[in-house]
Amino acid sequence: MWINGGWGWTPWMMIFPLFFLVLMVVFMVFMMRGGMGGGPMCGGSHKTPNSGETPREALDRRYARGEITREEYQQMRKDLE
Repeated sequence: MWINGGWGWTPWMMIFPLFFLVLMVVFMVFMMRGGMGGGPMCGGSHKTPNSGETPREALDRRYARGEITREEYQQMRKDLE
């Protein structure tokens, strides 16, 4: 019943690591594509930088999202004018 003090080399010992490796690759691809929410790498709901908006609209959008501070916003706005 016991081979070399254990169960020996059974098919599941070869299949399980292969299954785990395939599962990890699928998980990494899923996460890189943005998960379930549709991130920027798969087209999601984000606009591309050249989506037809003016530089002022892009600046306003960045400020509204909190990507830039008030001082940066005012300086960039002054530079655009």
